[in-house]
Amino acid sequence: MIPSAFDYAAPATVAEALAALADAGDDVKVLAGGQSLIPVMKLRLADPAMVVDLGRIGELSGVRDDGDALLIGAMTTHHQVATDPLIAEHVPLLAKAAATVADPQVRHRGTFGGALVHADPAGDMPAPVLAAEATFILAGPDGERQVAAADFFQGYFTTAVDDGEILTGIRVPKYTGWGAHYEKFTRVAQQWSIVAVAAMVRVEGGTIAEARIGLTNMASTPVRATAVEQALAGAPLTKEAIAAASSHAAEGTEPASDLNGDAAYRRHLAEVLTKRAVIAAAGL
Repeated sequence: MIPSAFDYAAPATVAEALAALADAGDDVKVLAGGQSLIPVMKLRLADPAMVVDLGRIGELSGVRDDGDALLIGAMTTHHQVATDPLIAEHVPLLAKAAATVADPQVRHRGTFGGALVHADPAGDMPAPVLAAEATFILAGPDGERQVAAADFFQGYFTTAVDDGEILTGIRVPKYTGWGAHYEKFTRVAQQWSIVAVAAMVRVEGGTIAEARIGLTNMASTPVRATAVEQALAGAPLTKEAIAAASSHAAEGTEPASDLNGDAAYRRHLAEVLTKRAVIAAAGL
């Protein structure tokens, strides 16, 4: 339970962090909150020669209004995301999902950006970010670039972040006035999601005008339930219509089979949880 020896850098700016990554070469890990990296280092499943800690870079933390979107720093903790008033007003789905992450200790240490770059398919934050059609801001030796959420998650624990780059922020469009809910199914408290559903719904009168649905742990990456979104658009605001649309939730997914449940069980969960999430988001 003791990591191998490693060198350690704690830069104070993004430029210093990029320089440290460049100097370290290939055998380096970036430390954000450390809630995933430190355990695997203790088990020696990760054995980097250098760890670059982003915890002292103040500009990477916090939430600010950016016109038609919110800009969330990569080092903003899950607790901050769950309790920030701007997020609660404009992107409540992120606040609801962040409040379910692990336990209070992890939420106070773990970071929004760290969880997204870790890209665990059972993690709670990727699907809401995908549903919200966020944009990831990356800094690297060649400058800054932006990656859409649909292109960011590329496979198990794999993202579009290249060697030598760091995630600095996430730009999330505002969904002011939309209903939102994150429905998570676990066997025991604080467990990774067996399946979870992130739902946002815009209601006009007695009709669902638009919906955004993201699925957790239904493939090697988070998945948009586009068939459900299409079925909900223009549907009457009734539980029956929502149930009918939710029956399409598992279309296009590739869930794994493991000790928590096989693929068929997860497909069933996706339909049930989507119905629950959309009903809650719609306020029924």
